[in-house]
Amino acid sequence: MATATQAGLIARDIKPNIGSTVANSKEDLLSGRHSAEIRDLLERRGVIHFPGIAMTDEEQVAFTRTLGETAKERTGDEVFTISLDPEKSSGVEYLKGAFYWHFDGVIQAKPILASILSAKVLPATGGNTEFCNTYAAYDALSDEDKARFANLRVIHSNWAPLLYHSPEPSQQQLEMFASFGEIELPLVWTHQSGRKSLVLGCTATQVVGMGRMESTLLLNRLREWATGEPFHYSHKWAKGDMLMWDNTGTLHRATPYPIESGRELHRTKLEGEEPIAA
Repeated sequence: MATATQAGLIARDIKPNIGSTVANSKEDLLSGRHSAEIRDLLERRGVIHFPGIAMTDEEQVAFTRTLGETAKERTGDEVFTISLDPEKSSGVEYLKGAFYWHFDGVIQAKPILASILSAKVLPATGGNTEFCNTYAAYDALSDEDKARFANLRVIHSNWAPLLYHSPEPSQQQLEMFASFGEIELPLVWTHQSGRKSLVLGCTATQVVGMGRMESTLLLNRLREWATGEPFHYSHKWAKGDMLMWDNTGTLHRATPYPIESGRELHRTKLEGEEPIAA
């Protein structure tokens, strides 16, 4: 696809409905002079790929700070290690839910705006990160569906992903995950920009006021729609790659890979700036 230049930002569309590659140098990005253009591109395209940029943790934090306020982990750190090795990450049990479509911080008052992820150690096979554009998926719905979904609300439970990978958990496991809480959210998020996106993912458990079967069929239908080819991008990592995605307008997941592969990615985040509103 054609290369587009906006005020010095060199960007190329990956697919019609999602994803752009940015070719600016590391020094150029760290300067902060393209921050407004990057944020605009992110909101329009959902995912930005910085190929082979090879930022250190310190550089990634500095880059994140050029774009907004960094969101810290529970430990107070700005960098989180994504790994299923318990010696590298304290969140192994929680990270098992990353293999299913989700967005981060679903029960937060203001879900994080964006995540930035850098590849450090990669598996020989698998381990892609997949995305779908929930803005574009909403825009492509029929007028009838848009009217039907306008006022629907959905219960999101942080314990639900546990049942995807551990369908018969111990009581201790379930109580630990249940302690993360649940929340009622609109199915359609009306953003401060005026744009609308679908609020879906593996945490979505029940449409309020709808029977269990009807609710499950609807949520499954919409998940299948939103993650389908017109709105979907699967990123095959190369070492040194960095990806940034709009957490408020996309879903993401990891594809399976050998657990013993040592796959390791480092994440920084931008603080949320708006609540999920109907």
